[in-house]
Amino acid sequence: MFRDRSSAEKAYQSLSSRGYGKDDVNLLMSDETRKTHFGDNTAHTDLGDKAMEGAGVGSAIGGTAGAIIGAIAAIGTSVALPGLGLIIAGPLAAALAGAGAGGLTGGLVGALVGSGIPEEHAAEYEEGIKNGGIVMGVKPRNEEDAKYFEEEFRRHNGDKIYKY
Repeated sequence: MFRDRSSAEKAYQSLSSRGYGKDDVNLLMSDETRKTHFGDNTAHTDLGDKAMEGAGVGSAIGGTAGAIIGAIAAIGTSVALPGLGLIIAGPLAAALAGAGAGGLTGGLVGALVGSGIPEEHAAEYEEGIKNGGIVMGVKPRNEEDAKYFEEEFRRHNGDKIYKY
């Protein structure tokens, strides 16, 4: 989890330097955080593009959890969840669709736990997102990448860094 755009951008660049692209990275933040750090009047970057992918989708998704699940499955990589006030981009968006309506109606913690994140960590991420944090994750291709990303995320002021 990162507290500001600059830290998140630096961490994202460390992922890019190892050949990871937008489709490999999970990004979670509140819609308010997206507007603050990645809105229309901010610098254009790959991470900003990723944050904006789901922004235009939100109004089309509104409604029941079942409709939200269908929309996530259809979109696949990025979605805005207006009922929860979240932007979720990356492979996790599809995984959350697999968590089912129960996960989303239980809030972000339920959805994250349903996708394999331990409950105590999911609660920390939810709290951080509510307080303006940017959660970023990636599935490393090997142990060397995992170690590199952990070090880079810490170097760039990452908090709540876990391996699953």
